[in-house]
Amino acid sequence: MKFSDFNFDSNLQEGLDSMGFETPTPIQAQAIPIILSGKDLIGCAQTGTGKTAAFVLPILDKLSKSPTDKTNTLIIVPTRELALQIDQALQGFSYFTSVSSLAIYGGSDGSVFERERRALTEGANVIIATPGRLMAHLNMGYVKLESLEHLILDEADRMLDMGFVDDILKITTYLPKNRQTLMFSATMAPKIRTLATKLLKDPEQISISLAKPAEGVVQGAYLVYDTQKNNLIKSLLEGKDLSSVIIFVSTKIKVKELERDLIKAGLKAKAIHSDLDQPEREEVLRNFRSKKLQILVATDILSRGIDIEDIGLVINYDVPGEPADYIHRIGRTARAASTGVALTFINEYDQQKFQQIELLIGALVNKIALPESIGTGPIYAPDVKIKKPFSGKKKPGFSKDKRPVRK
Repeated sequence: MKFSDFNFDSNLQEGLDSMGFETPTPIQAQAIPIILSGKDLIGCAQTGTGKTAAFVLPILDKLSKSPTDKTNTLIIVPTRELALQIDQALQGFSYFTSVSSLAIYGGSDGSVFERERRALTEGANVIIATPGRLMAHLNMGYVKLESLEHLILDEADRMLDMGFVDDILKITTYLPKNRQTLMFSATMAPKIRTLATKLLKDPEQISISLAKPAEGVVQGAYLVYDTQKNNLIKSLLEGKDLSSVIIFVSTKIKVKELERDLIKAGLKAKAIHSDLDQPEREEVLRNFRSKKLQILVATDILSRGIDIEDIGLVINYDVPGEPADYIHRIGRTARAASTGVALTFINEYDQQKFQQIELLIGALVNKIALPESIGTGPIYAPDVKIKKPFSGKKKPGFSKDKRPVRK
């Protein structure tokens, strides 16, 4: 199948041709005809399979063939990074069309809020918004969505994980009941099905490689104590001719410490986390995309929603808290049928969590021996329940024989 087989509007097809888009990915090939038919849809596909184009292209086709000066489509996303990414994709695909779009994601700049207000009242064709920021505008009473025809929820599972379900349900009360609703997610958890029954009408469903890493990802893991992690990363990266590297770290404190150690070692590294304001984060991402920056150290803010090409290596400095998050993290590499490497550091306390990841993906991840210079790491024994030392934050209780026990 070719994109030309969809009989898109000629201006939209011209944009695809100029960008070198010829063959749709599986999620695009299956989703686009359903969306063009007007049916509701639940689309499940792993990160990096082309979900954005799967819903953007048929919407652009409809808007190109039936132009309007009203807001026609609302796309709700969990993070500002994903909102910007989708808006950039829209601008690229719609270059030869008259479709307008705007990302609404928050910030303290009053001029940004005013620009968003104008778009919501004067009618940008496509609005991409984070739930909290959109609710702030809706509560002001001036938002015009009576002409809306399409509602799209992207990364729906992540939005539920972040606690946005009430905001999403509230937002839908402002929308016409007669609309097409599309929901895209990397996983199909029970809570996603519950939300779908509330918002979608007799939806079609597509599942593409659900809960599996991309085939091109070479996975490996190191058994390592926390005190060894920074030295291990430096031994992996120093003197190596590597393409772009993303290191996912669980906390902002550890992100900043690792950034400092890598820079001290002479590596081109920069951290990105929620303490940075939006212009700073955008500058870091621009430098990373343009290869001025080799190593990006990030909290989970980037585990989804950032489309950066040619990432050769992803390192999980910490085992992700949820097994599905492992899929999203390593999905930053081996995108669109390319190849890449994903390495995970497992300390003595995270072995049970990593075992759950292996159960989810249906495969054992190769455990790589530590370099001699790093020393000996913990033994991998995930069936043994290891408890962290008592922190003193909780008072110990007592067993039946009055001996103190940890809660």
